[in-house]
This record gives sequence, structure tokens and C-alpha cells, in this order.
Amino acid sequence: MRVLFVADPLSSFQTYKDSTFAMMREAARRGHTLFACEPVSLHWQRGGRVSARVQALTLTGRSGKGVRDWFTVESETVCALAEFDAVLMRKDPPFDSEYFYATHLLERAEAEGARVFNSPRALRDHPEKLAILEFPEFIAPTLVTRSADDVRAFHAEQRDIILKPLDGMGGMGIFRVKDDGLNLGAIIESLNRDGAQTIMVQRYLPEIVTGDKRILVIGGEPVPFCLARIPQGSEVRGNLAAGGKGVAQPITERDREIAAAIGPKLAARGLMLIGLDVIGTHLTEINVTSPTCFQEITDQTGFDVAARFIDVLEAEASQA
Repeated sequence: MRVLFVADPLSSFQTYKDSTFAMMREAARRGHTLFACEPVSLHWQRGGRVSARVQALTLTGRSGKGVRDWFTVESETVCALAEFDAVLMRKDPPFDSEYFYATHLLERAEAEGARVFNSPRALRDHPEKLAILEFPEFIAPTLVTRSADDVRAFHAEQRDIILKPLDGMGGMGIFRVKDDGLNLGAIIESLNRDGAQTIMVQRYLPEIVTGDKRILVIGGEPVPFCLARIPQGSEVRGNLAAGGKGVAQPITERDREIAAAIGPKLAARGLMLIGLDVIGTHLTEINVTSPTCFQEITDQTGFDVAARFIDVLEAEASQA
């Protein structure tokens, strides 16, 4: 297959832990041809098709911390996205206006015959924080609001809460307010900007001390191991980007129950790869843009997540 990765700059990849790199490496091992571009290069003009200036890549076989020469560019040309067998949208959040516009271009490319994973429309329809609202039976007490009074009332009821912006990633902008309510007003002002921005508030889950689990679901089926991201020191966030320690472990029966209810439903909507975030027995987020943790799970358990992903990609891309 000819596989195009729409991603962040290749020079920014940390290959020892990057899931997109793991996908590329497995695809190349199977003989697929790799191409890459950034969303900024997507364009459309009347009379033509959605196209991009793409680079044909060869992997050098080198990877690891600090390695930058992990690929070589064989050629660079402008191609219509419909000319590829699979187009993988792997741009990291934030899901800002430019990301939104990119999904519209990708959806136009689909109409022209491109096979895009995950589905651009599904990416728009499932914002990562708000997607959990469809599955209230699995989530902790949760509030989505722009009202400072609503947040204060929720805190008075729950006593220990987590507040977070809807467009954050890697644990950015997450605050915990305990029973004493210390700094609640200042945190609300910082996050919702005098009612201009919607925020999410959830009951604090003490099970976070054992990890914020990332459960990968590929083609509607969960990977049998998850990565528990465990907060370190006095930190309340388990995100790896916030210093959390990643520990791979088998998924639990509750994890399987959540994945079984959500995975097939979202796969049918075009979300071939999702990452469910679970603390204790509660679902906290559904990641759809560029779920990670492939390499951490594989390195610690031997289960080849990238191989599972490319298996499903090959099957999906071969369908008419």
C-alpha cells in the first residue's frame, strides 16, 4: 500500500516512544510505501482534488532518545490524497480552528475516493472530553458548563473535584480543588475566562493513585494490555507529559465491559483507533485524534500494538 501520514513535523518525533513512528516502522516492515505531510500543506482548488505536498520516506532503522536521522526523504511532490491507499490523520491536538478546517479538507478528499483514518467527520463529532457524555453509565459525576455558579454548586455537592479545559492535552490546565475550596474562584476565572469558555468538572477519583489507564481499542476490539499512567510525587495528573510513570498491565473485566460497549459503536462511525482513559472503574475521556502508548505497551508486555493496528488498517483499506 501507499500510506500517507498527516502529522506533526517529522523532526519533532521522539521515536523511542512515538506511536506514529511505531505505525510507520511496522508498515515499512511489511513493504508498504511511506509518505508524510503536515496539515498545513493540504489544499484544494476548483477544478482539482484535495492535494498536499508530500514526502516519500525511507526509514533508516535508527531510533531512540535524541535520534533525528530516523528517516530520509526520497522525493517530494504534490499528490491528490485519493492516490493513496490509506491516509492516516495523526496530527496531535489541540483541536483548534486549523485542525477543524483540516478535517473538512480530508472529508472532501474522502468524497474524491481517499480512505482516511480516523474518519474526519467522526473526529469532529467526538471531541475528546465531551465524547464521554454519550456513555453516562460509565463516567463519574461530571459537569460541563460556562457558569461559575454551577461549578461552585457542583463543588459544594462533591467536595473534591477536578476542573479542566475542553481543549487541553497531556494534562495541561487540570486543577484539583479539595473540600476546603482553596483557590476555586481563581481557578474558575482562569479556565472559563468570565464565562467565555466552557469547562469540564468531575468528581475527583482517588483511584488515580494506581494510574490513569489508557486502553487502546483498534477496529472495535481492545488491546489486551493497557498503560496505567501513575502520578508521581505530589502531582495529581498521571499524564506521561506531566511526569507520570507508565506501567503496562492486563486490562480488567471492567475495562473490557467499557471497551465492549464503546469500541464497536465508535468503530462503526469510522473511528478505527481510539484510546479510552479509565480511572478505577470510571471512563474519563475518549481520545480519537492521535492516541498514543503503542511503544510503552509493546516494550513492557511484548504485545505488538503496531502490528495489530496495521493488520486492521490493511483490512479496512482493502474494502471497496
